Amino acid sequence: MQHSELKNLKIAVVGAGYGGAAAAKALSLLGAQVDVYEQAHQIREVGAGIGLRPATMNRFRQWGVFEAIAGVTSPSEYFEILTATGEPIMKEAWPADGAQRHTHLIHRGDFIEALLGVLPAGMVHLGHRLEGVRDHGERSVLTFANGKTVEADLVVGADGIKSVVRQELFSDKGPVFSGEHAYRAVISVDDAHGMVTDDNLRMYIGRGTKVYLLPLRHRGQVSFDITALCPDGAWSPEVSRDDVLATVEGFDERLIAITRGLDMASVNVRAVYDIDPVETWHSDSVVLVGDAAHSMLHHQGQGANSAIEDAGALADALREADSVREALARYQAVRKPETDKLQAISRQGWSEEEIEDVFPGQKPADAAPKG
Repeated sequence: MQHSELKNLKIAVVGAGYGGAAAAKALSLLGAQVDVYEQAHQIREVGAGIGLRPATMNRFRQWGVFEAIAGVTSPSEYFEILTATGEPIMKEAWPADGAQRHTHLIHRGDFIEALLGVLPAGMVHLGHRLEGVRDHGERSVLTFANGKTVEADLVVGADGIKSVVRQELFSDKGPVFSGEHAYRAVISVDDAHGMVTDDNLRMYIGRGTKVYLLPLRHRGQVSFDITALCPDGAWSPEVSRDDVLATVEGFDERLIAITRGLDMASVNVRAVYDIDPVETWHSDSVVLVGDAAHSMLHHQGQGANSAIEDAGALADALREADSVREALARYQAVRKPETDKLQAISRQGWSEEEIEDVFPGQKPADAAPKG
């Protein structure tokens, strides 16, 4: 689209999470008028650490915000997968993107704060819970619970796994329970029993449980995450310390000691959900990004990265296409095949036997199952 057309484009982004904030930044750089509507009255990201891949960091470099993000991260050279008792299964450098070879490990709260911090003042409007969206062709109309109505040339639905935009226009299928719980905490490096000595992600797997140690050494902390099988699909289940300890039975004694020492009041406990692939992500003037389009399980660590890639691809498509409608079709054609694959592979359980399927050719021969 011509610069004059983009400059006159009014865009409403629903949701101020990773996908919404990234989309707002990328689209505002086109010259468009962008407003972000967030249902929360205060943005507070709970949980733990994530890894921003090289391709994601290159998007931030493209948008001129690399230093703002990198300044609150620990650069990581590789990730490692081990058995429950610490025997190596695979070790792999992060997939490089051009000259960028490090994945940057970051606390979720620092990440969303940094993303929102690079948006122009007044762009984000809190306390706007979306109730409905209607696509009238060249324009769409949003209605909010506070009584406000907004018209826009383009609506970007970045409202997460329970997306109202998706439910209203694209799919009425609800989230899908994975049969797993995630227990997440951020602890001091000093409480990691000597298991964190560098900036590289390690995952220990066994008996249906995955334990992640994600260093946040720039904070003097480590993100300690346990994902374990559990049939309770309540979004915020109640669990005891003994329940969590039972999931790491037979693991390295140091991991058990970390688990035993957790302050349960500070552990984020969630049932793990994703969604089935959505057939169509866009109408004439409404489009989905991030978890609203393709919420996936966290086993590949690609949820936030995919949202950032969506934002970049959407901005690219608007710049290159002749119309909004053409841009949305182009964006979906670029991103949906990738996220369909990631959704599918993220649903794999990552038992030791499944590593070969998830990372073909990476499992050492001497660690292959005996036949």
